[in-house]
Amino acid sequence: MSHENIPHKRAVYSDDFKRFVVLRLRKKEQTATDLAIELGIRRNQLYKWAKKFDALGPSENFRSPGRPPVDEGDDVTRLRRELAKAQEELEILKKFHAYLTRRTK
Repeated sequence: MSHENIPHKRAVYSDDFKRFVVLRLRKKEQTATDLAIELGIRRNQLYKWAKKFDALGPSENFRSPGRPPVDEGDDVTRLRRELAKAQEELEILKKFHAYLTRRTK
């Protein structure tokens, strides 16, 4: 099965996160590759953010014009929904496991 036709949702990162990543990159406590792997970001994206950080200055926004800011309240709500769903699925799996365990005895 090919995954070529599956649309991918573009990740959107907050300005604070981008600044944090650039500062970590600048500390040089780990390689850019290791940092990118740890954060799940492409390495070249780290360098793009660092370049933009240099061009704008530390107090300016990273966001491109026309892109709406990330509403962190929406992210929290979405994450809470996902957590509730995962907890519900876990409970179902626990009950199914208990059922199978009783059935095999």
